[in-house]
Amino acid sequence: MRRREFTHSVAALAIATTLGLGFSTGAARAEGQIRIAEQYGISYLALHVIRDQKLLEKHGEAAGIEITPVWAQLGGGAASNDALLSGSVDIVSAGIGPLLTIWDRTHGNADVKAIASLVQAPFYLVTNNRNVKTLADFTENDKIALPSVGVSVQARTLQIAAAKEFGQENFDRLDNLTVTLPHPDATQALISNSGAITAHFSSIPFHDRALETEGVHKVLDSYEVLGGPATSVAIYTTTAFREDNPLTYQAFVDALDEAATFIENNKEEAADIYLRVNNSQEDRDFILSILNDPQISFDPTPQRTEVYADFLHEVGALTNQAESWRDYFFDDLHAREGS
Repeated sequence: MRRREFTHSVAALAIATTLGLGFSTGAARAEGQIRIAEQYGISYLALHVIRDQKLLEKHGEAAGIEITPVWAQLGGGAASNDALLSGSVDIVSAGIGPLLTIWDRTHGNADVKAIASLVQAPFYLVTNNRNVKTLADFTENDKIALPSVGVSVQARTLQIAAAKEFGQENFDRLDNLTVTLPHPDATQALISNSGAITAHFSSIPFHDRALETEGVHKVLDSYEVLGGPATSVAIYTTTAFREDNPLTYQAFVDALDEAATFIENNKEEAADIYLRVNNSQEDRDFILSILNDPQISFDPTPQRTEVYADFLHEVGALTNQAESWRDYFFDDLHAREGS
């Protein structure tokens, strides 16, 4: 796998410097200007389609404005949240964990909310330690890599799983074993058996590739923890950006809907887009097999996000209690049957 041109795990300052962007959160963006941050993997395919097919430009033109998107890539939810709050990007994509964290912390001020789900996909906790079959088998000698310690959707899912395994009061029992590492680096460290990490709470296509390596096996499946198909990644922004740029915002919503429909109806072309946008050397059939997996969906409607919201409030990680998913999603999708 070859990495994208943007470096991983950059801080908000580095993002702004690289992209030549300002930091002022109070300065309104002009209609047509939009800066979008994604992360690594097929989970962000809808954004790749928007970029490749110039769907933002298309829907902007239909609305009578010229849209010039700027794209950045970050290595985790914490960096994404920092970038959004610093004003160095306008829209970010990250797991449900980071979304709920920033929704809670900005409640009543910046009021960050989700626009839509980006993907429903299972993610696996995989390990190269043959002695680890369950969560109870991890010891102080293990290191579990995930995108952002304590914040990422993987970190929160590990806490939910730990609460089920060891009791609610021990939900954070494995937190001291976790380390922050972007998926590409964590995958390489795991399959190389370098000793830097012994496990990785991964995502598509990284866990699929890791499991092809002799000695690597699955410990946990997020769908099993959550009770079925669930949104793993969402895309979100501030209320100010939405209100100050209604035409640009709506063009993005329309582009996202079109991208999701495109992926559903054009799997082979979507696989080509993923490889092209990411300059990836992955095998095309491998990518296509993932897109044809019935467990994976790019439907923008959120699924099982309330499992996270309820759990995080119960353990005190969220101050604000959400009555439903509609509290932390903008009303664009409220008519849909989400959860």
